[in-house]
Amino acid sequence: MRKKKDIVLKVEKLIFPNLAEGIYNDKKVRVKNAIPGQTLRVVLGKNRKSYRDAKQIEIIERSILETNEPCKAYEKCGGCNYQTLPLDVELEMKKQAISELFYDNAGNYEIKVHENPKPIGYRNKMEYTFGDEVKDGPLILGLHRKGRYYEIVDTSGCNIVHSDFEIIRAAVMDYFSRIGKKHYRKMSAQGFLRHLVIRCGFNTKELMVNLVTTTQDSLDYEEFNEVLLNLELENEIVSILHTKNDDPADAVKSDETIVLHGRDYIYEEILGLRFKISAFSFFQPNVFGIEKLYSRVLEMAGNLEEITAYDLYSGTGTISQILAKKAKKVIGVEIVEEAVEAAKNNAELNGITNVEFRANDVLKELENLKGAPQLIVLDPPRSGINPKALEKILDFNPLKFIYISCNPKTLAADFNSFIDRGYKLVNLELYDQFTRTYHVEMVGVFEKI
Repeated sequence: MRKKKDIVLKVEKLIFPNLAEGIYNDKKVRVKNAIPGQTLRVVLGKNRKSYRDAKQIEIIERSILETNEPCKAYEKCGGCNYQTLPLDVELEMKKQAISELFYDNAGNYEIKVHENPKPIGYRNKMEYTFGDEVKDGPLILGLHRKGRYYEIVDTSGCNIVHSDFEIIRAAVMDYFSRIGKKHYRKMSAQGFLRHLVIRCGFNTKELMVNLVTTTQDSLDYEEFNEVLLNLELENEIVSILHTKNDDPADAVKSDETIVLHGRDYIYEEILGLRFKISAFSFFQPNVFGIEKLYSRVLEMAGNLEEITAYDLYSGTGTISQILAKKAKKVIGVEIVEEAVEAAKNNAELNGITNVEFRANDVLKELENLKGAPQLIVLDPPRSGINPKALEKILDFNPLKFIYISCNPKTLAADFNSFIDRGYKLVNLELYDQFTRTYHVEMVGVFEKI
């Protein structure tokens, strides 16, 4: 069996989403989570013909681009990729990588870039894990260590979350350390403490704290509430939950959820609309960025007064309701029934009556959609649109498509399908929703020629 080989690699460019590329022996070598200009020690994979599957061992020399002071946990934490880059350098690097991605698939198109309106403290949800940084070490509540499944990093000083999150996380970690509660160990399936999930409605100033444990020990509800409610915070804790989960999978699930304080939901507001967010419902993690994106979508949609629009892959119906403020009618289609119920409830909450939500797979529901919509908004999951569904969607032949993509690779891959059906690209825009990570949102607008 051929022994793996260590080499020194100079990173030359970024390949979207999180690959970096250098040259060794006239062959391209790709490695994850690196920055152009870095010199790395990497291990080549078994495929010596391409060298495409190298693994980073250490950073020998930093890039000259890395002039920003990162948070304390950056070297260990797996949450961020670009803490050491100035914001303008990070954004330009992302733009170049996305431009190359689209050039390879669609040609040379100008990409308009939108900065994150709040690059510090923008995340409205964090899912922390209880564990230890070293085996049998002190209790830690934080994020998984980069490349290590079983080790947890204390994320003190994290700059992509609001200071309230840090205050709550530290208080909960200190409390359970003091009373000696044990964290859940995946290998033995023994222990009590699993996760702490914090959510915030930034525009409503409401906080939710959800403690997730097994049923192998008990929790003093009164004491736990007291710890949280006595904290000095900018926002207000209106929901404290205890979720019991004995499933061995390392995921936040609920066998039972108990309300310890307040209610089992918080509210958030986007562009004048109010949304109820429960413990397990999906909601955009950057409300400041999504307001900017959705405002632009509404602008790009144009005059909607007499228009029927379809919102396919509509999720909890946020876009549908924003379009419904101007459109004659909006029909949203989403496969996740819980999301559709949330969408219906939020539409009722906002007094919106010209929107209809249907719970079904988009491919199947297309057979039931009648009429000729003038606008179709597509906001597919990260895996993209089923090719069969895309062909049927294109058969509706609307005047305009607005394609919102959390994975630009799928938008780039689908590009030629629109061109082949007689559409032209009139807008291609990048939104830096997730500053310090490699994730971005893209919007492509296609109009009938």
